Amino acid sequence: MNEALIEISQDGAVRTLTLNRPAALNAFTSSMLAQLRAGLDAAALDAGVRCVVITGAGRGFCAGQDLSDPLVNPNLQPGEAPKDIGHLLDAYYIPLALRVRSMPIPVIAAVNGVAAGAGANLALGCDLVIAGASANFIQAFSKIGLIPDCGGTWLLPRLVGRARAMQLALLGEKLPAAEAQAMGLIYRCVPDEDLAVTAQALAQRLSQMPVRAMAETRGAFDAAGRLEFEDALKLEAALQSRLGFADDYQEGAAAFLQKRAPKFSDR
Repeated sequence: MNEALIEISQDGAVRTLTLNRPAALNAFTSSMLAQLRAGLDAAALDAGVRCVVITGAGRGFCAGQDLSDPLVNPNLQPGEAPKDIGHLLDAYYIPLALRVRSMPIPVIAAVNGVAAGAGANLALGCDLVIAGASANFIQAFSKIGLIPDCGGTWLLPRLVGRARAMQLALLGEKLPAAEAQAMGLIYRCVPDEDLAVTAQALAQRLSQMPVRAMAETRGAFDAAGRLEFEDALKLEAALQSRLGFADDYQEGAAAFLQKRAPKFSDR
């Protein structure tokens, strides 16, 4: 855990977490997963952070789980029992996926190069995904006899529908970033050389907006998928009631009436 597998930097109210195993295309190890979760936890607790960007060092965003990690390495020694991959999910991937979806601030994935397996689904679980034109998204699980994890079974059909989700999961083919944008899987595809600047500009913009309301919007969208319409309406009312007492609504409404730029502060 002493090795910096996640690089952390800050620009104003934007914190960037960079996956830092470039020689392995930032493939996940248990140590790396733990450090990423810790980085997100720290950002969630820091009032000076109002948006997070997750990206990868080097040529790739994340190639998914590193199969040489001792927790999943299938190379058995005589008399050794197979690894329980479910333990890896319970201990690392589930807490990480839930942490991303419960952040009190927006989370952007800036995808450079390959995003495969759990790396792809980590990105897709973020609030906004921007990818370089050379990036590819690959649901690589079927190639090794597994199912999409890190939220993939939940995310994919909701993002692109069942037919497209089955195509991506069963065939495991590379999906170029431009096609991912066209099918609604990601927010935006940009030239590779513009990725970092575009992601930072978007993050800075979001950091100046009412981030508490944006986090509540994410939660409402996620909850609405399992609610009847009337229950979704009631949830909207409950959230609007809570947000209506917050400083950001008072400031936003006053700024609108006074024809000035608002200064949001809630988190």
